Amino acid sequence: MQWTDEGIVLGVKRHGEASGILELMTREHGRHLGLVRGAFGSRMKPILQPGNSVSVSWRARLDEHLGNYTVEGLQLRAAGFFGAAHAIYGVTHLAALMRLLPERDPHENLYAALMTILDRLDDPVWAAPMVVRFELQLLAELGFGLDLASCAATGTRADLVYVSPKSGRAVSREAGAPYADRLLQLPDFLRDDDAPAASGDLANGFALTGYFLTRHVLEPRGLVLADERAHFIAALNRALTTVA
Repeated sequence: MQWTDEGIVLGVKRHGEASGILELMTREHGRHLGLVRGAFGSRMKPILQPGNSVSVSWRARLDEHLGNYTVEGLQLRAAGFFGAAHAIYGVTHLAALMRLLPERDPHENLYAALMTILDRLDDPVWAAPMVVRFELQLLAELGFGLDLASCAATGTRADLVYVSPKSGRAVSREAGAPYADRLLQLPDFLRDDDAPAASGDLANGFALTGYFLTRHVLEPRGLVLADERAHFIAALNRALTTVA
């Protein structure tokens, strides 16, 4: 068995003295692991940093085997993350999100979205709303997409400001007013890509996605939101304050 693909490094674990098990999000083969000889040597270590893009060839005797990777660097963006705390935490958080996907299950749209975010992760103004949207996209890919197009109660597409925690559907201001304390806030930037994402909107966006990730994806697996997500959001807020 053999294939060649492009991938984004999610992480690498030491295997023996010098080799490592590399975890990639690949374009066509999904989240995929493989053994890399000399992964922690001076030539390979800079290439196998989380967030870098690589070209890989995978080979194994049988498809279900771990197999071996041959790796070449394509875009070594990881070095640029070290100047921004939110970017370092962001890479770790995004990798954790990818591990919620079944192994070897292709998700080309998520791969493309991840690539786009990583290319501009150092810019907190741009990255913050994109990560919220990415979490929404991940929910949809896992079968738990939210319906934010129209009001669950009236069908209107206007003045949608809430989301029902039960149905995951949008609710208009008027219909949701009597139950506002039990509804989640729907920020404008999740309904309109051109809407600015103020700090309060970002907090509401992360609260929204965090709620449904926890309810539908993490709790059924006995998991909780990783600390890296909280660190990422806190670092984002500090960076956005500096920008403002």
